[in-house]
Amino acid sequence: MGDLFKKAISLGLGLTVVSKEKVEKVVDDLVKRGELAPEQSKALVNRLIERGEEEQSQIKSFIYEQVKRILNEMDIPSKDDISSLEQRIKALEAKMTELEGTRSE
Repeated sequence: MGDLFKKAISLGLGLTVVSKEKVEKVVDDLVKRGELAPEQSKALVNRLIERGEEEQSQIKSFIYEQVKRILNEMDIPSKDDISSLEQRIKALEAKMTELEGTRSE
């Protein structure tokens, strides 16, 4: 079964881009050719779909970390950096308004 699992994984474009329907078709073809027992097909489809979802999650995390690293290397301010600057500007504006109010008195 392990070899069959590896064979099924290597088919097509890879689990990260294969739809459930395509996985089911590949597994149905394996059943028709006698390479997989019909009672094993549902379990195999479920495992392949689960594996695909895991790979998608790993790829998403990898891409997120790479983008984060690149933005950091390029010295692009983060959302937190911008938020902090906005708060400082508001505080300075309030201070200026306060100082202007004391001048007119």
